[in-house]
Amino acid sequence: MQKYQTKKRFGQHFLHDQHVIERIIQAINPAPDLHLLEIGPGLGALTFPLLKRVEHIHVVDIDRDIIAHLTEMKDPRLTIHEIDALKLNLADLNIQSTPMRIVGNLPYNISTPLIFHLLESSELIEDMHFMLQKEVVDRMSAIPNTKLYGRLSVMVQYHCETETLFNVGPSAFNPPPKVDSAIVRLRPWQKKPYPATDVKHLRKVVTAAFSLRRKTLRNSLKNTCGVSDLEAADIDPTARAETLAVEDYVRLSNYLLTQA
Repeated sequence: MQKYQTKKRFGQHFLHDQHVIERIIQAINPAPDLHLLEIGPGLGALTFPLLKRVEHIHVVDIDRDIIAHLTEMKDPRLTIHEIDALKLNLADLNIQSTPMRIVGNLPYNISTPLIFHLLESSELIEDMHFMLQKEVVDRMSAIPNTKLYGRLSVMVQYHCETETLFNVGPSAFNPPPKVDSAIVRLRPWQKKPYPATDVKHLRKVVTAAFSLRRKTLRNSLKNTCGVSDLEAADIDPTARAETLAVEDYVRLSNYLLTQA
């Protein structure tokens, strides 16, 4: 294959630092008989070292040049899926390891919507190890009453136990991004601490609350519920979105469904 030119439209920054690659593999600690799913394999910087440790890897990518490169390897332990990760249906992949383990250096331009998309199938996932922009990882693990706490924090923490593993500087990539990155481990709860009656409704409430995060909840949620509903759910109508914990949003969502 001729020298590959990264494509800005795909948000590509290929990992090449061998020390970082080894740290990621150690964090995943895959069993030999594991069937992994890798999203955004690039030229295989992580894929092929992982294949020394696992039985099989399914990879997902939309870049035809990447697909061609990986196909040229003719490795029977590699199953290639040419599909937009945002349209990926995990149930259709026929991966033997269930629940599945997912890894990826996610494209920066779709990382947040992709996380939301994968969370819709969290019951099929054992864990996820992702390289993301450090700010995105910080937002995932943010706590209430902090600047970074928002919709992403609430919904990721509703679905998963979240752990930031380590940071990665720009020099570990080609081309180097303009921001720092971080590795995060997301492990879906086997039993959710605060189960929602309807996750779609919970997401709707959280989205509305943070759409006007500088406003009080009585204003940001005025099209979702009234002051009396907030008070009945033990939510202060004069509070702002970033002050509510995950359990508060779940309690409010569940209460509103009983009034529908």
